Amino acid sequence: MPNRSMPKFPEPDTQPFWDATKNSELKYQQCNTCNEVVFYPRGMCTNCGSSDLAWKTSKGEGTVYTYSVVRQNRNPAFSDLGAYALAYIDLDEGFRMLSNVVGIGNPLTDVKIGQRVKVQFEKQDDGEYPVPLFVPV
Repeated sequence: MPNRSMPKFPEPDTQPFWDATKNSELKYQQCNTCNEVVFYPRGMCTNCGSSDLAWKTSKGEGTVYTYSVVRQNRNPAFSDLGAYALAYIDLDEGFRMLSNVVGIGNPLTDVKIGQRVKVQFEKQDDGEYPVPLFVPV
């Protein structure tokens, strides 16, 4: 698998998210002031502006909201990958994240809007942080 681009560490807003991937955990935030679910990780609530955010652990299950199949990629890290599915996943806890749907034969026919998926973590050859990807349930 390709070595995917990673943030520069230490990363103040997303470090707990990435640290949790080492334990195969998908983390998100929830505001302690207004209960808004916050994702991607950041320093303040997107609803009320509070900085009182708690880290929660997702079950890692959700539904494909929409997707696109990438057939050409000029990034050398992805050149041998061939066609792959890039999807927005609606997680059951109420947040949406961008990731890949993997573990399928043909991304043109094997991914569907509304399809149930669950997270799995892909280790990187040159990094310490696994990347959350999704497989069909």
